[in-house]
Order: sequence, then C-alpha cells, then structure tokens
Amino acid sequence: MNPVQFVAHPDFATLALPRHLALLAGLALFSGIVVRTMISVGVPDRPDARKAHTRVTPKSGGVGIVAAFLLGISLLYRYGEVSRLAAPLFLGVIAAAVLIAVVSLLDDLFDFPFLVKLGAQFVAALVAVGAGLSARKFDFPLIGGVELGWFGPVLSLGWILYVTNAMNFIDGLNGLAAGTTLVACLFLAGIAGLHGGFFVYTTALLLAGGVAGFLPFNYPRARVFMGDVGSQFCGFMLAVLGIAATHYQRVSLSFLVVPLLLSGVLLDVSFTLVRRAVARQNLARAHRGHLYQVAHRAGMDARWIAAIYWGFAAFGGAVVVAFLHAPTDLKPVVIFAPLLPFGVWALYVAGRARRAALGPWG
Repeated sequence: MNPVQFVAHPDFATLALPRHLALLAGLALFSGIVVRTMISVGVPDRPDARKAHTRVTPKSGGVGIVAAFLLGISLLYRYGEVSRLAAPLFLGVIAAAVLIAVVSLLDDLFDFPFLVKLGAQFVAALVAVGAGLSARKFDFPLIGGVELGWFGPVLSLGWILYVTNAMNFIDGLNGLAAGTTLVACLFLAGIAGLHGGFFVYTTALLLAGGVAGFLPFNYPRARVFMGDVGSQFCGFMLAVLGIAATHYQRVSLSFLVVPLLLSGVLLDVSFTLVRRAVARQNLARAHRGHLYQVAHRAGMDARWIAAIYWGFAAFGGAVVVAFLHAPTDLKPVVIFAPLLPFGVWALYVAGRARRAALGPWG
C-alpha cells in the first residue's frame, strides 16, 4: 500500500497556508492554556549543583506541547486526507508519540535512571519503526542514493534515540530547546511543503504550534520548564519527521535535512560526549559540561546563549536550502558549513571559560 492516501495539488501547501496558520495559532492558544494550568499543578523542579536555576520552578510545561500536538494529529488523522499517511503507519506514529509522552512524563515524576529511560525510549522508537517508519536509503553527495536494506530499521532506531536524548540534554537553559525546536519546525514545514511532503509539512506545523504556545512561559524568564515530557517529545518527533521526509512525499528529501536543522544541538552533544569519553568520564552521569552550560557558568547571559542556538537552527535551515539547490559537486562542501559557526562558538566558549578560571568543565 502506498503510504500516502492520494496525491494532492502540488501547490497544496501554498493554497492552504491561511488555514494552516489559523490551525497553528489555535494550537498555540490551546497549548498556552494547558501550560498555564501546569504552572499551578506541575511537578516542582528544585535547584541543585548541576542546574542553572536558583529557585523552585514547576516543570512538565511540555504537557502543553504534547496536548496540542496530539489534538492536531488527531484532527489530521480524521480530516486531513491530503496530509495523512496510510492507517497502519499513521496509527503507529501516533501510538509512538503517545508512548514517548507518557514515558517522559513519568520520568519527570519519578526521575528514572538513565538506562530505564533509554529502554522506554527504545520501545517507543520500536513502535514507530515496527509500524513501517524506516529510512530506506541514504543519499551521499557525489555517490548518490545507497539502499540501506536491513540496516535501515537499525539506523532509524539509533537516529530516533540519539535525537530524543540530544534534545533532552540540551534543555538546560530558558528557551533553548523550545526555540530551537520552533525554528527547526518552521524551516522543515516550509521545505517539506515546497517539495510536496504534506505529512511532514502539516505535522511540523502542529509541533510548531504546541511549542509556540509554550515558549512565552519559558523565555526570557521561566515561569515553567518543559521538562522531559517536552524535550524528549520534541526530539522524538523531529527524528520521526526526519525519516518521514525521505520517502513519504512527491519528492524525496535527503536524510540530512533534520540533522542540518539541528546541527547546533547535535554538534554540542556529540562534542561533549567525545570530550567526556576521551577523559574517561561516565557518559551516563549528569553533568554541566555541554558548551551552552559552560558558557553560562562562565558568565554569559542565558538569553543570548539560547538565541545563539536558535541561530544555529536558522543557519542550518539556510544550509538545507543551499544543499537542495547546490550542484552535485558542491553538496559535500555545503553539508559541512555548520561546522564553521559551531567551531567559532566552541573556541569562544573555551576562551571565556579560561578567562573565568572555570577549571574542569565537568
């Protein structure tokens, strides 16, 4: 069965834009109402040595993001014939989204050990992949598409787990994870819509609506944190959309689209993991050694740090557009463009940490 119900007019995204913007605004309002409720009843997040905040603040504000997204995806399943996938796959994606939301909310409540959390994430990812959501080929610049075969589901599982945890790790300063998600979703929606990826286009807008309703409560001053239920959910859905963008649409996009959009997050997390592994530190132990955390500990304003990571996402979006339109021989150069601003950022943070005499980064 073709995973797309039927082919829409190629300009569907443009023609339906006013309605979709209205839907985004409605979901943002709904998300904001739920977030406002969570400020009153949310799980308290108490300060400790590895956290940036200094007063008790409610978390689980990400429930608003999840609630708005699930409302939107339910409407999409019921009424959005143009944008939905075939029932088995679509229901698998919805079930996986519900499962990761429930698991991460429980993690907020009970603070699971990392291995328990990882196991639960694996089950949620397995539901999505088992329903048929799997990368089928990888497009290498200059080489072309390479069929993944049996390795496709394995790669997809690893990708979903890595992005889910990367967004969770990066959620340590007001607005950083939420703003990055919002910028990435808007770019992804625009790119997918222009290429006929109406499921990815609409679903990215649904997630953007949920995040847009949450962000004013979290930035520049945090009245509530998104918690694991928000950060893990955003990472999980962005990873799923990255896979869906590769073949569930009129024109298949490169698997590199979402990695480029999330380049700032993924490079920070990867750099930190490699640095800690070289130093033989426990990778599963909580720490404050990510670049954004080191910058904050060295005295940089948290609002500017968050804005810089939003800028990484926007730069990644520009790189995606350039990559999709670049001549074949220039594509390998274009995909490495995010390394330049990230390298400058890493050097700046290292210099600032040295001047502040931070010592070991943790």
